[in-house]
Amino acid sequence: MGRTFSPPACLLGFIERYYKFIIAGHEEPDADCVGSQLALASMLKRLGKDALLRSAGPFRKPEVRPYKDMFSDKVSDGDRAGAAVIVVDCQGPGRTGGIGEALEGMPLAIIDHHEYNEGAGSENADCAYVEAAAASATVLVFSLFTALRITPSADEARLLFLGLCTDSGFFRHIDSGGEDVFRVAAALVGAGASPKDTFAKINGGRTLASRLLLATVLGHTESYFDGKLLLSTEELAETERYGIENRDSDMLYQLLMSVEGVEAAAVIRQHTAEECAIGLRSRSTADVAKVAAVYGGGGHKNAAGAYARGSIAGLKPSLLGEFKKVFGHKAT
Repeated sequence: MGRTFSPPACLLGFIERYYKFIIAGHEEPDADCVGSQLALASMLKRLGKDALLRSAGPFRKPEVRPYKDMFSDKVSDGDRAGAAVIVVDCQGPGRTGGIGEALEGMPLAIIDHHEYNEGAGSENADCAYVEAAAASATVLVFSLFTALRITPSADEARLLFLGLCTDSGFFRHIDSGGEDVFRVAAALVGAGASPKDTFAKINGGRTLASRLLLATVLGHTESYFDGKLLLSTEELAETERYGIENRDSDMLYQLLMSVEGVEAAAVIRQHTAEECAIGLRSRSTADVAKVAAVYGGGGHKNAAGAYARGSIAGLKPSLLGEFKKVFGHKAT
C-alpha cells in the first residue's frame, strides 16, 4: 500500500500556538525548498497567520529564479518579535546560511526529509517532522495540508508538485513500493498542477552556454573501480567562463548515471579559490550520503553533497579513498 506520512501532533500544536512565522530554508535553495516555503507560507496565511519568507539564497537554479523577489535575505529584530521559525528541507538554522544566526534561540519547528545531518540543529527544535523515506519536503508539507483539511489552491499545488518532481527526478528515482508518491502527485494534479508545464519549467529554457559547460565537464570524466564510479570536475575558470547560472547539474548526473555498469557518479567543482563543492549520486546500493558526511555534508543514500576546503587536485585522492571503502577495491 505504500507509506502515508502524517505530521506529528507537536507540529499541529506549534502552528496553532503562534500567530507569526519566519519560514526559512537552506542556502542555495532548490525547487523542493522554495516550493515548500512558498506553499507553507500561503497555507499559513489562509489560516490567518503572518508568514515571512526568508532565504540566504543565491537562487541559482533556473526553476527557482522567478521566485527570488518573494524572499528576503535579512532577518530584522522586527521580524523576530513574537515570531516562531519553521525551517524546511534541512535540519535546522545551521543549514540556512547567512540568516541562521538570527534564527537561533527562537521557537523552532523543522520539516525535512534528509538523513545524515548530524549536528544540524534538529535536536534543539520544539518539533521535528523528519521523514527520510519521503520523496521530497513538499510531500511532507502536503501532508500538513491534509491533516489540517485544507485543499491546496492551484498555485499551491503547482509549487508542491514542482518540489516533488525535482527531488524525485521527475519520478525516475521512485522504486517499487513508492505508490504513495503517485497518490500525492495525483492529488496535486487534480488541484491544478500540470506535469507538462512543470517538466518545461525544470528542463526548458536552457542557454547554449549551459550545453557548452555540460560538454566541458563531461569531457573531464574519468572511470574508476572497473567502471563502477565516474568522476568529473569543473574548474573555477570554467564556471567563470560560462556562468554559474548555466550549470545543469541534473542533466549531468542523468548522463553520467546512464553509462553501462556505473553505480555511482561524483562531481568536484571548484566553488571558490579555497573551497570545492562535491556532488554525489548512486544507483542503488552505494550509500553516497555516508561519503558526503565525511566532508561535513549530507543528503540521501542515492543523492548527497558537501562543501570542503581545498582544491580539486587535493580532494580527488581523498574522495577516491572513500569510494574504495564503498566498492572494496582499488581505483583502477
